[in-house]
Amino acid sequence: MTRTLASIEDLSKEAHTFAQTLSPKEEGATLITLSGELGAGKTTFVQVLARALGVTEHITSPTFVLAKTYALTNQAFKELVHIDAYRLRGASELKGIGFAALCARPEVLLVLEWPECVEGGLPVADVALTLSMQEDQTRILSYD
Repeated sequence: MTRTLASIEDLSKEAHTFAQTLSPKEEGATLITLSGELGAGKTTFVQVLARALGVTEHITSPTFVLAKTYALTNQAFKELVHIDAYRLRGASELKGIGFAALCARPEVLLVLEWPECVEGGLPVADVALTLSMQEDQTRILSYD
């Protein structure tokens, strides 16, 4: 699916709609990857997704802490784990954040920015999203 998003408001609406389509798997965490250049709106997408799932805390990019976990209540998922792999230099660095253990938990929704930085260390994403900025300042959101 591909969408052209003319504004941050459009991006927010799309993230909110996307949140309604998510449900846990029987085995293992649900993995969503977010690719796109700096400033494309990856963290904004996660912020709106988290709000749609009931997170009231302020969501910031976990660039320096690598991962942030948010408890979810009254949702199919129990936790949202937001990972920013931008500073990681390969899949082996995922071990430091307990990635394998997170992947084994069906109640976890994993949202990972910059999957290209840890290629080879990820299971196949349940949804792989890509955001790209256009010259006219619109964004293209595509996912399978």
